[in-house]
Amino acid sequence: MGDKPPGFRGSRDWIGCVEASLCLAHFGGPQGRLCHVPRGAGLHGELEKLYSHFAGGGGPVMVGGDADARSKALLGICIGSGTEDYVLVLDPHYWGAPKSPSELQAAGWVGWQEVSAAFDPNSFYNLCLTSLSSQQQQHTLD
Repeated sequence: MGDKPPGFRGSRDWIGCVEASLCLAHFGGPQGRLCHVPRGAGLHGELEKLYSHFAGGGGPVMVGGDADARSKALLGICIGSGTEDYVLVLDPHYWGAPKSPSELQAAGWVGWQEVSAAFDPNSFYNLCLTSLSSQQQQHTLD
């Protein structure tokens, strides 16, 4: 796309959520709407937005941080009573032949995590909320 130095192409360097959203737009993939959360502790304030995203048919949410540099993808959310809120977290580093859901859960590749345990309260996070455009949705229906 021209936003990285020439040595980036073919490398094993990682990109973040901002670059991922640029790639989605550049290559005509799902739309990526960015949401910046200054501190992981503030993620509780974004749970309604995430809930609406998934309830409205939104796709996976890519997540990247600074102090917490472990990338993750959110596949769902469960807002409980009080402070018991959970996110369905997928580790995007999995590769290989697909395994059964129970094997993936047992190995820690996917599972429900309490929000305060899944996010470092002192790290910032960028979230890329993916969804199909109305034109992509219509094409899928055709």
